[in-house]
Amino acid sequence: MEPKQAIREGKTSLGIELGSTRIKAVLIGDDYAPLASGAHAWENRLENGIWTYRLEDAEAGLGRCFSALAAEVKDRYGAVLHTAGAIGVSAMMHGYLVFDKNGRQLVPFRTWRNTMTEKAARELTARFGFNIPQRWSIAHLYQAMLNGEDHVKDIAFMTTLAGYIHGKLTGKNVLGIGDASGMFPVDARGFDPRMLDSFAGLAGGFNWKLPDILPGVLRAGEDAGVLTSGGAALLDPSGALRPGIPLCPPEGDAGTGMAATNSVAERTGNISAGTSVFAMAVLEKGLSRVYPEIDLVTTPAGKPVAMAHCNNCTSDLDAWVALFEELAALAGAEISRPALYDAFYGMALKAEKDGGGLLAYNYFSGEPVTGLAEGRPLLVRTPESRFTLANLARTLLFSAIATLKLGMDILTEKEQVKLDRLLGHGGLFKTKGVGQRLMAAALETPVAVMESAGEGGAWGIALLAAYLRRGDGKTLEDFLSADVFAGETGETVTADPGDTAGFREFMKRYTAGLAIEQAAVDHLVK
Repeated sequence: MEPKQAIREGKTSLGIELGSTRIKAVLIGDDYAPLASGAHAWENRLENGIWTYRLEDAEAGLGRCFSALAAEVKDRYGAVLHTAGAIGVSAMMHGYLVFDKNGRQLVPFRTWRNTMTEKAARELTARFGFNIPQRWSIAHLYQAMLNGEDHVKDIAFMTTLAGYIHGKLTGKNVLGIGDASGMFPVDARGFDPRMLDSFAGLAGGFNWKLPDILPGVLRAGEDAGVLTSGGAALLDPSGALRPGIPLCPPEGDAGTGMAATNSVAERTGNISAGTSVFAMAVLEKGLSRVYPEIDLVTTPAGKPVAMAHCNNCTSDLDAWVALFEELAALAGAEISRPALYDAFYGMALKAEKDGGGLLAYNYFSGEPVTGLAEGRPLLVRTPESRFTLANLARTLLFSAIATLKLGMDILTEKEQVKLDRLLGHGGLFKTKGVGQRLMAAALETPVAVMESAGEGGAWGIALLAAYLRRGDGKTLEDFLSADVFAGETGETVTADPGDTAGFREFMKRYTAGLAIEQAAVDHLVK
């Protein structure tokens, strides 16, 4: 079907993802290729020591993002975007969003980036015999209880950012199982009943019960409601979009990354490397014990997944590139930001294999994997270090990968998790061949990047919306492999022995120098 006709007849699927630096929408046709996209930039805020996004910014950004998409549809195809076959919403996972019975937000959104729940996470992990990371919603809730925060007694429901936006569009408080598994542990049916019962012993003094304030749990392909008239007005302020469009279960960015890289079957895995970095491995069997560095979550279909998640990845790299952009402008050079990234990343391949003795920590925020409660971006060198542009580029890229390496070693070395390869997506992989090559060297696993993965999580949730429309009883794994990707494997890079040896030398400096980063946290006051 021609794109214009498909758009007019609603033979399309729309995916919207609220990422850490932008809100993006992608419209795809029945061949699953993008027809149009739109985006709106936004940023988190550090307010009163808490990393947050304002929900009014999310709602306004949603409308601006859709307007940009609709404008591209009009420009490219001469069509007005009145409808779609299905819609999906995704967003950053985890964090703390709680509301009272009137739908009033009780405290500002506490995002995944905060590291304020160490006591709660440690106690819940011991109580459940299951790792509860600091960024999970239940850790935030229990920490608020431990703190004696007054708002806790008024909670009527809690959700994630994706769940909140989905609720505004449909009126339903539901989540996809992948996103739900970052709120509270799940089993094959939904939230784990044994752990719900265990938590009830901690919340006996409140007039709510945890199962009543958590969202409903759905799997990929299940009905998650339809777009209401109010939802249509929120999404499209122009009024052209019509209500009644079905929505798939809202998912987190981990789940959409798995969909966008066809990494939902056993022995597959993917790496999402942007503001944060995480690697996902779909498990053939459970882990032998609890590891505080490893989350246990699920695919959008509910298969168990081990996640190594790190709070910091490209923010420090972005800051350095912005600095070079400022210098270039001062010198009168006209060079685009993407060209600067390509040039700077490319220098990393010309560097000494270990980065010339330089050391960097990319911690804009705390990093639980290495036990840092706060972050201080840091570059350290000795008088003997070779401080060149190439070595700086390589060191900063190594720094973006280092904490992920610590988590992945647990899976591959201690648990003998087998992965045929890892699929990469996100900003770190945009410069062709650089981040991919260094990631393969660091993890000592082949890393592939697909051309289609460049659309990221918005495309991933569009695929999950398409699965709602066109799954035809297939498993999600079969739908993605047979219908969407159909043999596409991407460009794979294997580890270069010299790069691997250089990264190992860097990691010796990195682990030995963590005390320097801790000293910066202790003595460099914000």
